[in-house]
Amino acid sequence: MEIVLATGNLHKKEELSEILKGHKILLPSDLNCSFDCIEDGETYLDNALLKAHALYKIVKRPVIADDSGISVPALGGAPGVYSARYGSLEGEEPLESEERNALLLKNMNEISDRRAFFVCSMVLLLDEYRIYTVQETFSGVIAKKTTGVEGFGYDPLFYLEEYDKTVAQLPSDIKNTISHRGKAGASIKDIMDRLDRQ
Repeated sequence: MEIVLATGNLHKKEELSEILKGHKILLPSDLNCSFDCIEDGETYLDNALLKAHALYKIVKRPVIADDSGISVPALGGAPGVYSARYGSLEGEEPLESEERNALLLKNMNEISDRRAFFVCSMVLLLDEYRIYTVQETFSGVIAKKTTGVEGFGYDPLFYLEEYDKTVAQLPSDIKNTISHRGKAGASIKDIMDRLDRQ
């Protein structure tokens, strides 16, 4: 199946291309389309659906959209759905990943409960009324400093005790098996594979 991903993020395209092997993933830019969507939903699923419908109106073909972020219970669930805009005022350009990571570490400075989890809500939209949704989580703790160069976003500070590594230190094949996006993508791939066989 050929599908358009509701993002301009090349890292996300590369990651999902691995997860959705056997299917061709395109970005809007591959179709000479510009795509931007205001993510003002209250939940990850709200935002994923907003992006999926907005892109479908432009490309009129099957799309995948996801919304993901990191939540820290000790911070009241923050950054949560605001993960990509963490630390930015409305109307401002979002901070770079390194700046967001530094801000999160600063806000965790005096906190001993460092538990955290990623959430990924993923939407496969085949047409306006034919929609599949999946939501998955991925648990870990916030490290005391960023470590590793793999992955993107908050990966360098998301520490996994069972591996004694941050996600940014893991090979992509392991990350794509255990992560929130990897688990959600595997479920979406099962649906896409089944649809291809019909």
